[in-house]
Amino acid sequence: MGKTLVIYYSRRGQNYVNGKIVDLPKGNTEIVAEFIQKAANADLFEVATKKAYPDDYTKCTIEAKDELRNDIRPELVEMLSDVASYDNIVVAGPCWWGTYPAAIFTQLEQLDFAGKKVFPVMTHEGSGLAGAPAALKKYCQGASVGEGLAIHGAEAVSSEKEVAAWAKRNLV
Repeated sequence: MGKTLVIYYSRRGQNYVNGKIVDLPKGNTEIVAEFIQKAANADLFEVATKKAYPDDYTKCTIEAKDELRNDIRPELVEMLSDVASYDNIVVAGPCWWGTYPAAIFTQLEQLDFAGKKVFPVMTHEGSGLAGAPAALKKYCQGASVGEGLAIHGAEAVSSEKEVAAWAKRNLV
């Protein structure tokens, strides 16, 4: 089905998992993105902000909510300039206040998605895909939005079979 790129943002360190704050050496979305990479022979692009979010989970959520509420676009360490060589683009992130982190939007707003197929992927602690499909319709003008994938964050490490099945159905 063509060449695939996974654009993702993931949070290491303090995260909310099954009702508790725990320290993750690797973010849940990064784990899922790597499973997609493996299943679909995809390329990965990690969205990273120049100014790090607070290490403290609660402070991070407050900052993330402020960014979304005020339409703030955090500056990124590196920006993709185009996605012309890809047919499929997976956009993966944690569910922050019902949608992707604002840093994802910083990147998406800079790209031309005409004729592409985009796929929402979200790691979450109970909200499923939430607003991810609607966000891709808004920020990926000219693309068609494919089947989404929601992975419960606490189960990211054990989700490889589910992720691979989704990738084979949609990307391979």
